[in-house]
Amino acid sequence: MQTKIQKWGNSLALRIPKSFALNVNLKQNELVDISIEKGKIIISPIAQKEYSLEELLKGVSENNLHSELDTGAPAGKEIW
Repeated sequence: MQTKIQKWGNSLALRIPKSFALNVNLKQNELVDISIEKGKIIISPIAQKEYSLEELLKGVSENNLHSELDTGAPAGKEIW
């Protein structure tokens, strides 16, 4: 498949066809690693670590646990 490199601000941009993105499970706003190997540009998705609730709660301690925060009276049709 051929595509065209285009100017995007002071950089150059390349559009990735949807079929290619789906094939490697690449989504909008995901981080990728870009490198050069043997004169070729390689774009690789960066796998995001998924955390379990247990892993996240391990970071909670008496020192970083906060109390309730009063945001004031309802300003619209909120139900409190």
